[in-house]
Amino acid sequence: MEFLTQLWLPILVAAAFVFVVSSILHMATPLHKDECRKVADEDALRAVLGKQALAPGDYMIPRPDNMKDFCSPAMMEKYRQGPVAVLTVLPLGPPRMGRSLLQWFVFSIVVGMFAGYLAWFTLGAGAAYLAVFRVTGTVAFAGYAFSTVCESIWRGRLWGTTVKYLFGGLLYALATGGSFGWLWPEA
Repeated sequence: MEFLTQLWLPILVAAAFVFVVSSILHMATPLHKDECRKVADEDALRAVLGKQALAPGDYMIPRPDNMKDFCSPAMMEKYRQGPVAVLTVLPLGPPRMGRSLLQWFVFSIVVGMFAGYLAWFTLGAGAAYLAVFRVTGTVAFAGYAFSTVCESIWRGRLWGTTVKYLFGGLLYALATGGSFGWLWPEA
């Protein structure tokens, strides 16, 4: 755990910079403005879903009971008729931004810890700025960006949305790599 005592400052600074960059991306630019579409008759859909009293979580529509049913003619017909959807139900009430922002900051610390860990044990103290930047930035990019690709592969998220998150991940990686390179301990 020596790396944590040596790298606590760049880990926290990187997380803070990522937090600021993500705040700018989401609040001051139109990048993520239209990534969730609005349904034509929202009130009617809310009424139908409200009657279901769905607990928070992910739902698949249609959803077979088992793999055998997945390939059944009846299930194939449901897929053809549609709608086919993945639905995420959130807890009732206004979005809890404070909690989400805190979780995002903690996640950024965790990404920074992994980036710092790998750089510490591959480069060591006194490494050159560019080497530290390259290693920590690469790890940070993997941590921030690649998980979004799975959403497009398995959950049907539009690839255009994923590209936006990959761009954000690149900016977060640059902030992380720059922070670590700047504050990397001397030998």
